[in-house]
Amino acid sequence: MVRFVTTPRPALSAVVVGAGFGGIAAAVELRRRGVDRIVVLEKADRAGGVWRDNTYPGAACDVPSSLYSYSFAPHATWPRRYAEQPDILAYIDSVVAEQRLDDVVVTGTEVTEARFDETSGRWQVRTTQRGAAGPSYDVDVLVTAVGQLSRPAIPDLPGLDSFAGPAFHSAEWDHDLDLAGKRVAVVGTGASAIQFVPHLQQQAGHVNVFQRSAPYVVPKPDRAYTRLHHRAFTEVPATQGFGRELTRSLSESLNGALAEQTALTKALMTAFRVHLRHQVKDPALRAKLVPDYPIGCKRLLFSNDWYPALTQPNVSVVTEGVTAVTERGLVTADGHEHRADVIVYGTGFKATEFLAPMTVTGRNGVDLHEQWLDGARAYLGITVPGFPNLFVMYGPNTNLGGSSILQMLEGQSGYLGQAVSMLADGDLDVVEIRQEVADRYDKEMQERLGDSVWASGCSSWYQTTGGRITTNWPGLVKEYRERTATFEPADYLTR
Repeated sequence: MVRFVTTPRPALSAVVVGAGFGGIAAAVELRRRGVDRIVVLEKADRAGGVWRDNTYPGAACDVPSSLYSYSFAPHATWPRRYAEQPDILAYIDSVVAEQRLDDVVVTGTEVTEARFDETSGRWQVRTTQRGAAGPSYDVDVLVTAVGQLSRPAIPDLPGLDSFAGPAFHSAEWDHDLDLAGKRVAVVGTGASAIQFVPHLQQQAGHVNVFQRSAPYVVPKPDRAYTRLHHRAFTEVPATQGFGRELTRSLSESLNGALAEQTALTKALMTAFRVHLRHQVKDPALRAKLVPDYPIGCKRLLFSNDWYPALTQPNVSVVTEGVTAVTERGLVTADGHEHRADVIVYGTGFKATEFLAPMTVTGRNGVDLHEQWLDGARAYLGITVPGFPNLFVMYGPNTNLGGSSILQMLEGQSGYLGQAVSMLADGDLDVVEIRQEVADRYDKEMQERLGDSVWASGCSSWYQTTGGRITTNWPGLVKEYRERTATFEPADYLTR
């Protein structure tokens, strides 16, 4: 039974870790709920999250702009249906300014440790700034919003550091490097590679694309918006609202089709086959580009120029696995050394290492990463047993196979807001999910995910090395929004 507190509570304070889409959504909601003692700690030199870090050529969103924006901050002048990185970053900056968050975002400050103090019932947060000890914070509420795609993953290959030339991950692009005439080795064929390889092809002397497994790629229905579009969206907002709702409906169908077999799944397979056959005439190359796993098991990709780039005479697709790095290039499983002047790793992110590398310690000195040794888990992806007043944005099992993650983030921030309001009003003195509630929820998630296409055998960033799916949500966005719409105090402990 929930105990209601009768003594008044002083004004709440909160630390939000990360100033990407998740952190901004959380800060806006906290402000809306009357929590003014907020600080948003960002380790980089500006807000923006993945859209600050990923500046590689061709970086763009694969969700239409009308839906890849906050519901409380529509943007009438997107240049394209699918926004490019500079425009998304400018949008984030505009939201920070419009919501008057400039004064609470502290950049150049990395959280290294957060520890729950059981005596005070508050979180003690430690930071660093430029490698030295930074300020500490003692707050009531801790919100982590570091994302799932923030820490680049580079394969641990023998000789990794022996390469004599420039080598970098796509999220750490070297814009000062002149690639003209260079032999460039690209490792990986995921969502980033299909965007930057067409640009590399136009600059480099030769590009070797090392493909571990082929992605499913379908056409991207992109277009530039005209002044007429912008005028309509500005003067009659319902026109853009209609597009948002239509996109939401279509993306929900896509979510369903990628999680389990539907009529749309078959349509997507047809679109993939037609797209590949139309753009790749060489049967031998086309055979290399056919995936060996069910559609949806890995992320479905959208591109109009990926396949044409691979057909160019200065591009080769290498399907033998990379086994080592040498001073001169890459060695594949057949023993061949592929010479390179530059190596670009398009190898994704450490998506299953939630909240790393910061240390998070809850009740009884329990380390969160030790509790998550066999895979991260959280109730609704937001709250964790033993970690009072900790809220995770974009946490375990909240990623989507399709659609806009911003819809999920707004559901999470709304849930956070309800919980914090109950704390502020004195209706609860702590927000800590009951172990049995969290266990029941996790059992449901893993059973549903076990029947999904993501468990069909392919290796993807959705899974831990042990095979547990820790990133993805098994249902539709609608279901998640319904489940986060009401905060249920009975699911939580009192102090």
